[in-house]
Amino acid sequence: MVDRLERLTNLVLVLLRDGRPRSLREIADEVPGYPPDGEARRQAFERDKRTLREGGIAVSTATVEGPDQIGYSIRPEDFYLPELDLDADEQTALNLAVAAVHLGDPSGRDALWRLGLPAQTGARALADVPALPGLPVLWDALRTRAEVRFTYRGEGRRVAPAALRFHRGWWYLVGLDRDKGAARTFRVDRMTDVPVAGSAGSGTLPEDFEPRSALSEEPWRIGDGEPVDVDILASPEVALLVEQQVPSAVVRERRDDGSAVLRLEVTNVDALRTWLFELGEHVVVLGPAEVRSAVVEWLEATA
Repeated sequence: MVDRLERLTNLVLVLLRDGRPRSLREIADEVPGYPPDGEARRQAFERDKRTLREGGIAVSTATVEGPDQIGYSIRPEDFYLPELDLDADEQTALNLAVAAVHLGDPSGRDALWRLGLPAQTGARALADVPALPGLPVLWDALRTRAEVRFTYRGEGRRVAPAALRFHRGWWYLVGLDRDKGAARTFRVDRMTDVPVAGSAGSGTLPEDFEPRSALSEEPWRIGDGEPVDVDILASPEVALLVEQQVPSAVVRERRDDGSAVLRLEVTNVDALRTWLFELGEHVVVLGPAEVRSAVVEWLEATA
């Protein structure tokens, strides 16, 4: 009996061979382990395709002659790494990077031999970056400019991806929310399900789309909430400092005592109040009323 891992391995080899698309009937004849002809065979093949896709292996389809009409293949350019031609210093730097940053599994370190340098053992990691099930799908969607669908906070989302960002210990997807018609960021670990990518080109972004605004270092702008303009009063001691450190702030009013009213675009009120707390008595939220109330209630609960 052929186990699934062996079947998947053979499937990759068959789909890579000579670049010719093969019908499901041909694939089942060449890859041991598939059920007899029928719906069970198709379901098993669809599961295998999904497993390969989740592992970052793209299975392409094409029209073929015969009753099946659809053929499947893995294009070499989608599967193999290009020749990197690393010199000794570059290989050493790559080894150091793989040793210093761990992605939750040893795959990066195990792959070093493919690039010409054995992985060293015993290196102490400087950073441990979480590996999430949805990341391979999102990276591939970015590569193919494909729209992704997923559930976030109980709501189905359709997003044209623009960038993936690792920020302060979390992965964020930045993209154009199709339904809201605006740039949004989504924490990948908070996606309820594994994202599903559409066809290549389905997530093409408008030419004037600017993801850097959503990737701001300002923590209150990293979130998927509806943007709201928040006015704060900064005391004379910190007004100039806040203006310098927050380039997106709009000065609404300068007062004679040196204080200033600044307007911030906020999508993450929790992050905003944490930042305000660091400035202490030198800042006051003026409005809108719902944001001011949320900050006051949090301060009272904290006290």
